[in-house]
Amino acid sequence: MVENPGTLFDIFDLETLELNLFRGRSPKDGWQRVFGGQVIGQALVAATRTVEGDDRAAHSLHGYFLLPGDPHTPIIYEVDRIRDGKSFTTRQVTALQHGQAIFSMGVSFHREEPGFSHQIEAPDVPAPETLPSEAELVEELLPKLPEPIQRYWRRERPVEMRPVDVRKYISAEPREAKRSIWVRSNLSLPDDIGLHKCVLAYASDFFLLDTSLAPHGRNLFDPRMMMASLDHSLWFHRPFRADEWLLYVMDSPSASGARGFCRGSIFRRDGTLIASVAQEGLIRERDPARR
Repeated sequence: MVENPGTLFDIFDLETLELNLFRGRSPKDGWQRVFGGQVIGQALVAATRTVEGDDRAAHSLHGYFLLPGDPHTPIIYEVDRIRDGKSFTTRQVTALQHGQAIFSMGVSFHREEPGFSHQIEAPDVPAPETLPSEAELVEELLPKLPEPIQRYWRRERPVEMRPVDVRKYISAEPREAKRSIWVRSNLSLPDDIGLHKCVLAYASDFFLLDTSLAPHGRNLFDPRMMMASLDHSLWFHRPFRADEWLLYVMDSPSASGARGFCRGSIFRRDGTLIASVAQEGLIRERDPARR
């Protein structure tokens, strides 16, 4: 078990404590709370380890964020083996810190079988090679931006991201609640579909909730906003590799009652739809009267 996890291999290297019980650690990256995608990915690792045989893989997960995670404390993942059926396997995972549940997630695994197939079309966007890399963004664009945005983009991440239009992630102008970003693992991954799904689960939480703020001229760096993911759902449709470029297309159909609802479609470069995402989160304006 790595003491200071940094790469995705390290983050997903859970320690087995007992049957159905695992321990994960957080990277020392300066975050004040554990990144939600990390908890989703680690919980999926824990659930996958309890599924015997290699004839079925995760096809969906549905999680609820209950409390902020403490990045300085290990997270205990307890797996409940709900059901082992002929076609489907169901697991329930609870993430624990300081004696309390911070996250709960159900995962369903399905034995591969043929069936009907259709999908929506991928949007026509610039290829990732034509877009600025994160290093180029840091060097050319970030010095002109506020310090919180600079700190965010300068952090080392195990997933590389290339926004199709970076202005949508930093602008204070009201914009359409739609965004697209290319993502891939920074490291080459082995031919383990379970690991690739855990990596995609990790990446699926980046910038999703922020999409609901675009029509209101706000973003996740706005000090006037209090934001927190409330739930997260992910469906895997078709095979993919997380170390190859994937196009993550996000939109927000609705925001109301201090909650924003967001959706995501993830495509391979050839336009194949490989996953869908949905999330609702708190997007509350801070009360200036409160200290």
